[in-house]
Amino acid sequence: MSTSNGNKDATSTLQSVVDGASAAISSGVGALTGNTADKREADNKHAVADTERDLSHSAAKAGPFTATPAGGLAKDDPNRANGSWNQTVGSAKEAVGNLVGAEGLKQEGVRQNKEGQGQEAQGQVSDLGKGLSDRVGGAVGGAVAGVTGNAAQQKEAERQHDDGKARQRGVEADLQKQAPQ
Repeated sequence: MSTSNGNKDATSTLQSVVDGASAAISSGVGALTGNTADKREADNKHAVADTERDLSHSAAKAGPFTATPAGGLAKDDPNRANGSWNQTVGSAKEAVGNLVGAEGLKQEGVRQNKEGQGQEAQGQVSDLGKGLSDRVGGAVGGAVAGVTGNAAQQKEAERQHDDGKARQRGVEADLQKQAPQ
């Protein structure tokens, strides 16, 4: 899944796994031999692996847009924003209905809120699927372009992969906000 771009390799999940395994081996060697230099090397490798993993899973979200450090950019599926809006309006109707004792308005708010939750979930599933498809398609396209030496095609495949990753990270960021703390 790594690309030819050295900067992107530093933020690759696969790279963080490789570095983590290397750190574990160095740590084991240091423990067996009692060599403090091996122990320091293992600690440094662990720190690098942790940083790479964190970067690989980071994203900046602004409204319906998500950007990743690797340069990926994605816009949320419209159902996500529409569903969120319906939840907000539904909650407001429910609250007003409770306040003034209007059972019909309250029930309409409950219905609209539930509808919005389903709509938002549908958009999240759509974005996760599209993100996965783009990441796989970009990785495969990049590998093929690398073999054929087509630099323009490889760059386009990397963009597709990075945009897919941004799409998935956007959903993950929203789900983390929604999760009970």
